[in-house]
Amino acid sequence: MASILVVDDELGIRALLCEILTDEGHSVELAENAGQARAARERGRPDLVLLDIWMPDVDGVTLLKEWGASALLTMPVIMMSGHGTIDTAVEATRNGAVAFLEKPITLQKLLSAVAQGLARPAPRLAPSLVALSNGCDLAASAELAAFMPESAVAVGPQPEQTFDLNRPLREARDVFEKSYFEFHLAQESGSMTRVAEKTGLERTHLYRKLKQLGVDLSRSKRGGL
Repeated sequence: MASILVVDDELGIRALLCEILTDEGHSVELAENAGQARAARERGRPDLVLLDIWMPDVDGVTLLKEWGASALLTMPVIMMSGHGTIDTAVEATRNGAVAFLEKPITLQKLLSAVAQGLARPAPRLAPSLVALSNGCDLAASAELAAFMPESAVAVGPQPEQTFDLNRPLREARDVFEKSYFEFHLAQESGSMTRVAEKTGLERTHLYRKLKQLGVDLSRSKRGGL
């Protein structure tokens, strides 16, 4: 049994996560904002923290950085958001998060992330490393590859692609374009801004194109919490 701190400003999300995790045998403490989360951290070290990004007082990424800078990031932290992007995931991972879950969160993804987080050694980021890591895109990519196996975009080296030329032209073109954009997303560590510049597309057009091709950057439309 683990001690888990759930930080989310939505009462329904807190209650549901508490019910699920309690059913799994964990001890759960709830916080609805950064102030309550700080107080809970001061009372003792939880084994794991589920931390929402968008909160009314201080956002989750800022709180994550604060814990890292003050040597309080001694437990694995899983970030949660219903409006996150690949850039947000990279920033959270760069600053010490072990995983990033998009809302609505499926039960399977929640339990899988919690199990993986509890199995990993707690992050230990020195304040200097937190400051320097903002320029370490390669390290951020490695973190995403290690801690986000269900991420829509792989950020490591991509396997060689093969294409079935017996397909109708439109299908073959869609398969190629999907591989093309996934390749560039991987090369640019998931940065939509850099991919847009590299491929010559406007950012809005790029998002629309990726959605059309099935490159799922946010699984928030799927069933879950």
